[in-house]
Amino acid sequence: MREKLDIGQTLRRVFQFYGQQFGLLVPAALIVFLPVAIINGAIGQGERITAGAILLTLVSAAVSFVGGFWYQGMVVEAVRDMIDGVRDYSLGQLVRSVTPVLGALIVAGILGGIGIAVGFLLLFVPGLVLLTWWALLAPVIVVERAGVGAAFGRSRALVRGNGWQVFGVIVLLAILQTVVSAFFGALVSGYSESPFAAALAGLVGSALVAPLTALAASTMYFELRRMRAESDPVEPRTDLSGPADLSGPG
Repeated sequence: MREKLDIGQTLRRVFQFYGQQFGLLVPAALIVFLPVAIINGAIGQGERITAGAILLTLVSAAVSFVGGFWYQGMVVEAVRDMIDGVRDYSLGQLVRSVTPVLGALIVAGILGGIGIAVGFLLLFVPGLVLLTWWALLAPVIVVERAGVGAAFGRSRALVRGNGWQVFGVIVLLAILQTVVSAFFGALVSGYSESPFAAALAGLVGSALVAPLTALAASTMYFELRRMRAESDPVEPRTDLSGPADLSGPG
């Protein structure tokens, strides 16, 4: 029987990495998602729905999605370090680590966002399917230096056979993100009605949860490659054997 991705073990590894690299990953998330908070604060200043507010909302969504891909690209390198058992990157080095593939990450983020949004508009289910198929786009681009078009096919190929497991990880982390965002939103609303205060709460919530989503993408990527006995095409590093075993039932 073919080995399957273990959702529980994957999540345990994600939270293990999160604890180990909290001081690196959360500040990086604050830097990446700060523009989104500023835009959202500006949107909240308006009392009416205007064309400008709608445009800012679309810009905010685009920046958030592209920023998420950029951030996932940075986290891939952090995960590679943790797999090695060392911490090679400082915050500045981590931010600069994706410079060679930043253009590809941005284009993939835009195209992926459009495709998934259209999928959600088409009876919702196609959006969930694409979200699952393309969950590993950023790791594929960063590690394999794949072009944008090839990265979509490669991500789908890695996910194939483990679609429900990948989808399960995505859903569980999405629920956690919703709970955290609601908590910070309620906390701030009890003290201030300022739209910038609400945007700040959203920024804090995103910075705390974004590392988990990005770590999940990277962890699943390396584990699915381990299950296929694939070596690292960029730099020879060890696989996911170590403190936490991600092997599925077999």
